[in-house]
Amino acid sequence: MFDENYFMQQALREAEQALREGEVPIGAVIVSNNQIIARAHNMTERLHDVTAHAEMQAITAAANTLGGKYLTDCTIYVTVEPCPMCAGAIGWAQLSRLVYGASDPKRGYTLIAPTALHPKTEVTSGLLAEECASMMKDFFQKRR
Repeated sequence: MFDENYFMQQALREAEQALREGEVPIGAVIVSNNQIIARAHNMTERLHDVTAHAEMQAITAAANTLGGKYLTDCTIYVTVEPCPMCAGAIGWAQLSRLVYGASDPKRGYTLIAPTALHPKTEVTSGLLAEECASMMKDFFQKRR
């Protein structure tokens, strides 16, 4: 049986893939019954699509895997706090849990749209936060 750290490490692997592709290094995995059913990373540059965030890609993949739009018994692990758009999608998909690593004090949903999630979604923040945050900091320092 896998633990929370394992799933966040898998999200970090996705973020590393995004980094290799020149994308903002954010990764996500969706878990159902202790199994990863979807994994994704940011693809906004590759797809020329501002909505191609890791969470959006993972939600679409998980819905396709399960054959339905609601992910009520699933947990999404994402390396950085979701933006309001992604939090809204997490809410509409009715994910049971959101677990994220690093906070995003500038664009995170908790600052801009704190009610975007479904009311029953359980949130855990700060899992492997240092690893998640350092990848983002390194990425943006190199771009400046």
